[in-house]
Amino acid sequence: MSTIEFNTQFDSLSHLLQAFAYNLTKNFEDAKDLFQETAFRAISNKDKFRPGTNFKAWLFTIMKNIFINNYRRKVKANTIIDSTENNYYINSGKNTINNGAESNIMYQELNRMIDELDDGIRIPFEMYYEGFKYQEIADDLDLPLGTVKSRIFFARKALKAAIHNQYGADARS
Repeated sequence: MSTIEFNTQFDSLSHLLQAFAYNLTKNFEDAKDLFQETAFRAISNKDKFRPGTNFKAWLFTIMKNIFINNYRRKVKANTIIDSTENNYYINSGKNTINNGAESNIMYQELNRMIDELDDGIRIPFEMYYEGFKYQEIADDLDLPLGTVKSRIFFARKALKAAIHNQYGADARS
């Protein structure tokens, strides 16, 4: 394609390109910049256009790619990386003290609830909690496997009910 043919076709599509640029940017000045960048790239790369292909689609693809690249560049430039320490308490400094009182109280209450369970369901439950497998518990207590599973289930159910009775609607299941 000769330079004159290229320029003629580009001029005939310039109003469509300008409208597309405005549609992408929603800003008249940014649309003019995008159109100008597209025109520059199209003219400087006219040797890459293959005759017989869709010239309009080629130009619109150039414009769309320029817009996407500019958008990504702008988003990346607006990303602020905050490397300061995350001190959530004002004037807390670097030395903070963890207070585990609440978790210790809840742990003690949970242990009390477990201790209050009937020995028939408490012992298999505690063994399971300590990491024993169902079959190991069954062998150790000389019980059928299904009985061990059901007793652990009933222990969980009883603990859930005890927690619900203790904390009411605040308890999460």
